[in-house]
Amino acid sequence: MSTAPLWTSEAMAQAMRAQVQGVLPPTVSGLSIDSRTVAPGEAYFAIKGDVHDGHDFVAAALKAGAALAVVQAAQRDRFAADAPLLVVDDVLAGLVELAHAARARLDAKVIAVTGSVGKTSTKEALRRVLGAQGETHASSASFNNHWGVPLSLARCPATARFAIFEIGMNHAGEIEPLVKMVRPQVAVITTVEPVHLEFFAGIEAIADAKAEIFAGLEPGGAVVLNRDNSQFARLQRRAKKLGIARIVSFGADRKSGARLLDVSLHSACSAVHANILGHDVTYKLGMPGRHMAMNSLAVLAAASLAGADLALAALSLSQIEPAAGRGSRRALEVANGEATLIDESYNANPASMAAALNVLGQAAVGPHGRRIAILGDMLELGPTSPALHRGLNEAIKANHIDLVYCCGPLMRNLWDALSTGKRGGYAQTAAILETQAVAAIRAGDAIMVKGSLGSKMKTIVNALEKRFPGKAALDEAAV
Repeated sequence: MSTAPLWTSEAMAQAMRAQVQGVLPPTVSGLSIDSRTVAPGEAYFAIKGDVHDGHDFVAAALKAGAALAVVQAAQRDRFAADAPLLVVDDVLAGLVELAHAARARLDAKVIAVTGSVGKTSTKEALRRVLGAQGETHASSASFNNHWGVPLSLARCPATARFAIFEIGMNHAGEIEPLVKMVRPQVAVITTVEPVHLEFFAGIEAIADAKAEIFAGLEPGGAVVLNRDNSQFARLQRRAKKLGIARIVSFGADRKSGARLLDVSLHSACSAVHANILGHDVTYKLGMPGRHMAMNSLAVLAAASLAGADLALAALSLSQIEPAAGRGSRRALEVANGEATLIDESYNANPASMAAALNVLGQAAVGPHGRRIAILGDMLELGPTSPALHRGLNEAIKANHIDLVYCCGPLMRNLWDALSTGKRGGYAQTAAILETQAVAAIRAGDAIMVKGSLGSKMKTIVNALEKRFPGKAALDEAAV
């Protein structure tokens, strides 16, 4: 990892066409948009969000040690004449200009990742496997929108060998300007599924929006597509129409360039045998679930296309772990033993719900343990939402889930479809469901909590961890 400063103040001012106020330090070590976490030496961008205006926290950021603040010209009079400021017409637009300057100076292999499901886990896996082979920069958390992508790009060191950016959307037209900023040599679409249906006419329209990632691909670049997905042919046609010659598919299909040959699923990991661009590889994947095994094919294909060593990349996959809210596990200390908590509370849609229920179905339980799903509403699904919630019952039956707790008006549709023996409890909100769900846990249970972010299922995760202090669950296949 480079120890060089991220930016000089002069380069920032030039890139953003900013006016300088006060005495600026020669360099900044990083960029921040949050005064609560800004580190000494970083530049603070006073972005105006939907709820808060960053200008209200400039003084706090400078007091915390920020090297300088980037502020809007219309608000400069709020600050002392000697405050170290870069003054621009619009702070977010200034950040975008800085991102373009970051890309212009970058000599790394750049990978962009989008998809209805699996964007963040794929990006994090790429961070792990490429980070073992050279200086690697990747988007933080799920910084994949109109401010997250430029911030991630502007944070990229000029010395990086690899750079990975997650790009998200919930409306058509959102990906194209972001990918044209990132300009990847490799673009990955993990899958196309019926999500954000509130804003799209159907899954074909979602595929077309995901295909916007092709618009920013560098000349001679490659795309990585899921051949097992129903929208593969549509995406392939679009890529070819744009003149993209290198289209690499992944999946179990025999025609896949990154093909799954065999997979052995375990409760906390998987063993995978695959052929990646003509090379047979066998590797352990440190995350459970067939969907994760499929995404690992895309990871290895993208890493190979970016010039990484395939064997080392496959070896590194044993070290990846689920992120918080995306399948992370914790052993809960309950009376007479332990239970396992699988935290999937970050977000949900029909595809990710089915995948999470499959993982719960593979989870190990004790002699008297049960597999318990605690589920909150899946949002932004439009008129089909009731049917999609009811449809989860098929995955619950297929994976032999013993007990289901539901919360939210949409999950009432699933609750009504459940057989009486599988009904654990129902409530309108996660806060109300919390007490009965916590009271139900006993030794040997495996509990999975999942819902869209707006359903606030994290409150139940927090309640379980508070009531039953424990530790990170061990991967039994690794010990």
